[in-house]
Amino acid sequence: MGIVDLRSDVVTQPTEAMRKAMYEAELGDDVSGEDPTVNRLEELAAQMLGKEASLLVSSGTQGNLLSVLASCRSGDEIIVGDKAHIYWNEAAGVAALGGIQIQLVPNSDQGSINANDIEAAIRPQDNLHYPRTTLVCLENTQNLCNGGALTASETESLCTVAHANGIPVHLDGARIFNAAISLETPVQELLMDVDNVTFCLSKGLSAPVGSVLCGSREFIAEARRWRKMVGGGMRQAGIIAAAGLVALETMIDRLAVDHANTRYLSLGLSQIDGIIHERAVVQTNILFFKINHDLGTNKEFIQRMREENIKINASFDRIRMVVHRHITVDAVESTLQAVSKVIRDMR
Repeated sequence: MGIVDLRSDVVTQPTEAMRKAMYEAELGDDVSGEDPTVNRLEELAAQMLGKEASLLVSSGTQGNLLSVLASCRSGDEIIVGDKAHIYWNEAAGVAALGGIQIQLVPNSDQGSINANDIEAAIRPQDNLHYPRTTLVCLENTQNLCNGGALTASETESLCTVAHANGIPVHLDGARIFNAAISLETPVQELLMDVDNVTFCLSKGLSAPVGSVLCGSREFIAEARRWRKMVGGGMRQAGIIAAAGLVALETMIDRLAVDHANTRYLSLGLSQIDGIIHERAVVQTNILFFKINHDLGTNKEFIQRMREENIKINASFDRIRMVVHRHITVDAVESTLQAVSKVIRDMR
């Protein structure tokens, strides 16, 4: 059946409907606010997520960066979870480009954060020895924490602490629609307490490129200025936005299929001797496991799986698999057969 690529849901290819929409997209100069397709996408995204305005950006990393730059000044500090994508996977952009310090608080195995830890991490505003705490950043779903989904009540409790101290909250919602589907909660309910949010079009929603940053009109105006400053102003960006519109209109509900296939994969992995995997933590389309250390290294396991036409990655000391629309039941079964074979061969 060819290559099974479980490295990430960013490997998804656009649907035929997306390709057609891109070809036929009505275009203009987005930097001047004149691309009608971009404008439609931004209006739809803001409406769907319950925010006043939104901004098309090239990636989730750029969306998170713009949110921090629009909310903070050089020398300020932001609070993030110790497993946050902003901290681990965004090339220290907030420090390099914004001169902004990160303070870490613990994430649970499923990505939640204790509100008391947020409270304790906020710097006293009247002490000149400390940086100013100017933003709290959350993540939903939480990539490194087993794809865990934060509930609306969990998010509310953290936002309550931040807002009581006059601090806005940004949500890295790269896979927020996965959270909404998994929790069977409207996405607006998950976001009603956060000030702004970035979500990705190019992961499980299968668009080829792009993310959207949503928030208040004032915030988005400032983020738009920062987007231009970091070189993110795109001209006839409606070609990208057209695929994003199709993604929002047609690809959200089907995420439930990815979650079901992930549970099927999780069940199979848990039954293979030599694989260490906890099924109970699997909520969405991401799972992790370890191999018995007596069998060999992750590098060896990944290479052997590649020889079986299965692409996977390691994340720290674990193997990560991410299910998406190209991963069918047959692909899951092929993956499980390959894992069993590789484990036997490594004994």
